[in-house]
Amino acid sequence: MNIALIFAGGVGQRMNSKTKPKQFLELHSKPIIIYTLEHFENHPDIDGIVVVCVKEWIDYLKKLLDKFYIKKVSAIVEGGETGQASIRNGIYKINELYPEDSIVLIHDGVRPLIDENVITDNIECVKKFGNSITVTPAIETITLCSDDKSNDVAEVLDRNRCMLARAPQCFILRDIFSAHRKAVEEGFEDAIDSAMLMRHYGCKLHTTTGSPENIKITTPSDFYIFRAIIDAKENSQIFG
Repeated sequence: MNIALIFAGGVGQRMNSKTKPKQFLELHSKPIIIYTLEHFENHPDIDGIVVVCVKEWIDYLKKLLDKFYIKKVSAIVEGGETGQASIRNGIYKINELYPEDSIVLIHDGVRPLIDENVITDNIECVKKFGNSITVTPAIETITLCSDDKSNDVAEVLDRNRCMLARAPQCFILRDIFSAHRKAVEEGFEDAIDSAMLMRHYGCKLHTTTGSPENIKITTPSDFYIFRAIIDAKENSQIFG
């Protein structure tokens, strides 16, 4: 089975929104989280969806699922103190509901510009290699700073070898579940994302190239880019 774990547990401090967490901000009367969920809802190979949500917004999310006819969500779980803890809550719930050989696609609720091909390609990569990390090529120079807080450039990395890790990040359920259990036992709570967690425990990671449009909406400028892309896609239906 292929199960999407949609992470919408943050409150979006960098968005500077005074009214709603960023995943519930609306474009054309539709919340960002719904744009994201629709891609997985409409994908023929996705069998179920589990959403990790800010506790205070779970009831609101349930109403949105009904309003926008999202039917594949099998559970909504409460977020944790950190991103790692929130994803762990979702993984534990998936482990309760689905077989251990299921493929889990971990995706940010605020990456609404994913497409069907990226989902399909990730599933195929997991079937072949056991995991899949969505990446896009780096198009700017990346520098590695020194670790002495001086902000001096320690190294200029070869851009041709650099990739930006995005989402979804996909694993066999038993593997990602085991990694989270180890992290709890060892008190390791420093993982930025699932790729870092799995790498920490020695997993060889494989990549799937995704679209540069698959941005994470974190700041107001990200939202404006999202709006421009959606408007351009809608206009293309009329003008070609």
